[in-house]
Amino acid sequence: MAPVHHFQVTYDCADPERVAHFWSEVLGYEVPPSAEGDASWSCCVDPSGPRLYFQRVPEGKVAKNRLHLDVRAGTGLAGKERLATLEAESARVVALGAVQVQILLADEDNESCIVMRDIEGNEFCLD
Repeated sequence: MAPVHHFQVTYDCADPERVAHFWSEVLGYEVPPSAEGDASWSCCVDPSGPRLYFQRVPEGKVAKNRLHLDVRAGTGLAGKERLATLEAESARVVALGAVQVQILLADEDNESCIVMRDIEGNEFCLD
Protein backbone atom coordinates (compact mmCIF):
# COMPACT_ATOMS: atom_id res chain seq x y z
CA MET A 1 0.00 0.00 0.00
CA ALA A 2 1.34 3.42 -0.96
CA PRO A 3 1.73 6.05 1.80
CA VAL A 4 -0.78 8.88 1.98
CA HIS A 5 0.69 12.20 0.85
CA HIS A 6 -2.33 14.48 1.19
CA PHE A 7 -3.94 15.58 4.42
CA GLN A 8 -5.91 18.43 5.91
CA VAL A 9 -5.84 19.96 9.36
CA THR A 10 -9.31 20.00 10.93
CA TYR A 11 -10.37 22.47 13.61
CA ASP A 12 -13.46 22.17 15.79
CA CYS A 13 -14.93 25.64 16.24
CA ALA A 14 -18.06 27.69 16.87
CA ASP A 15 -17.99 29.87 13.73
CA PRO A 16 -16.31 28.02 10.82
CA GLU A 17 -16.64 30.82 8.26
CA ARG A 18 -15.15 33.45 10.60
CA VAL A 19 -12.23 31.19 11.57
CA ALA A 20 -11.59 30.24 7.91
CA HIS A 21 -11.39 33.90 6.94
CA PHE A 22 -9.03 34.64 9.86
CA TRP A 23 -6.63 31.84 8.85
CA SER A 24 -6.86 32.75 5.15
CA GLU A 25 -5.61 36.24 6.07
CA VAL A 26 -2.86 34.90 8.35
CA LEU A 27 -1.54 32.39 5.81
CA GLY A 28 -2.42 34.02 2.49
CA TYR A 29 -4.79 31.13 1.70
CA GLU A 30 -8.13 31.45 -0.08
CA VAL A 31 -11.63 30.53 1.06
CA PRO A 32 -13.13 28.78 -1.99
CA PRO A 33 -16.67 29.78 -3.06
CA SER A 34 -17.91 26.27 -2.24
CA ALA A 35 -17.01 26.90 1.42
CA GLU A 36 -19.07 30.10 1.68
CA GLY A 37 -22.56 30.13 3.14
CA ASP A 38 -22.66 26.72 4.88
CA ALA A 39 -22.81 27.44 8.60
CA SER A 40 -21.62 23.94 9.58
CA TRP A 41 -18.20 24.06 7.90
CA SER A 42 -15.72 26.13 5.96
CA CYS A 43 -12.13 25.80 4.79
CA CYS A 44 -9.20 27.70 3.39
CA VAL A 45 -6.78 26.34 0.83
CA ASP A 46 -3.46 26.89 -0.86
CA PRO A 47 -2.22 24.47 -3.55
CA SER A 48 1.21 24.30 -1.91
CA GLY A 49 0.01 23.52 1.62
CA PRO A 50 -2.54 21.45 3.48
CA ARG A 51 -6.17 22.48 3.47
CA LEU A 52 -7.44 23.86 6.76
CA TYR A 53 -10.96 22.59 7.44
CA PHE A 54 -13.19 24.15 10.10
CA GLN A 55 -16.23 22.31 11.41
CA ARG A 56 -18.88 23.60 13.77
CA VAL A 57 -19.18 21.72 17.07
CA PRO A 58 -21.57 22.48 19.93
CA GLU A 59 -19.01 22.52 22.74
CA GLY A 60 -16.48 25.27 23.36
CA LYS A 61 -12.71 24.93 23.74
CA VAL A 62 -11.84 23.91 27.31
CA ALA A 63 -8.14 22.96 27.31
CA LYS A 64 -4.83 23.60 25.59
CA ASN A 65 -4.55 22.30 22.03
CA ARG A 66 -2.79 18.95 21.66
CA LEU A 67 -1.80 20.05 18.15
CA HIS A 68 -1.01 23.55 16.93
CA LEU A 69 0.28 25.29 13.82
CA ASP A 70 3.70 26.90 13.68
CA VAL A 71 3.48 29.87 11.32
CA ARG A 72 7.04 30.05 9.98
CA ALA A 73 7.45 33.83 9.84
CA GLY A 74 11.11 33.92 10.95
CA THR A 75 12.65 31.09 8.94
CA GLY A 76 16.35 31.68 8.33
CA LEU A 77 16.56 34.63 10.71
CA ALA A 78 18.28 34.80 14.10
CA GLY A 79 18.71 37.12 17.04
CA LYS A 80 17.28 40.65 16.96
CA GLU A 81 16.32 40.44 13.28
CA ARG A 82 14.24 37.30 13.92
CA LEU A 83 12.55 38.79 16.98
CA ALA A 84 11.71 42.02 15.14
CA THR A 85 10.21 40.02 12.25
CA LEU A 86 8.14 37.89 14.64
CA GLU A 87 6.93 40.96 16.55
CA ALA A 88 5.87 42.63 13.28
CA GLU A 89 3.96 39.49 12.26
CA SER A 90 2.40 39.34 15.71
CA ALA A 91 1.14 42.91 15.31
CA ARG A 92 -0.34 41.99 11.91
CA VAL A 93 -2.24 38.95 13.20
CA VAL A 94 -3.35 40.78 16.37
CA ALA A 95 -4.98 43.32 14.04
CA LEU A 96 -6.86 40.35 12.51
CA GLY A 97 -8.17 39.32 15.94
CA ALA A 98 -5.42 37.09 17.37
CA VAL A 99 -4.04 37.49 20.89
CA GLN A 100 -0.35 37.48 21.75
CA VAL A 101 0.19 35.14 24.72
CA GLN A 102 3.94 34.97 25.32
CA ILE A 103 7.26 35.87 23.74
CA LEU A 104 9.76 33.05 24.18
CA LEU A 105 13.24 34.52 23.79
CA ALA A 106 16.13 32.59 22.25
CA ASP A 107 18.24 30.43 24.53
CA GLU A 108 21.12 27.98 23.99
CA ASP A 109 18.84 25.48 22.22
CA ASN A 110 16.03 27.43 20.55
CA GLU A 111 15.45 30.59 18.56
CA SER A 112 12.78 33.07 19.63
CA CYS A 113 9.12 32.39 18.94
CA ILE A 114 5.81 33.97 19.95
CA VAL A 115 2.86 32.01 21.32
CA MET A 116 -0.48 33.28 20.01
CA ARG A 117 -4.20 32.45 20.13
CA ASP A 118 -6.53 32.72 17.15
CA ILE A 119 -9.99 34.32 17.24
CA GLU A 120 -11.49 31.29 19.03
CA GLY A 121 -8.60 30.74 21.43
CA ASN A 122 -6.71 28.02 19.54
CA GLU A 123 -2.98 28.25 20.23
CA PHE A 124 -0.42 28.70 17.45
CA CYS A 125 3.17 29.87 17.31
CA LEU A 126 4.92 32.46 15.21
CA ASP A 127 8.19 30.68 14.59
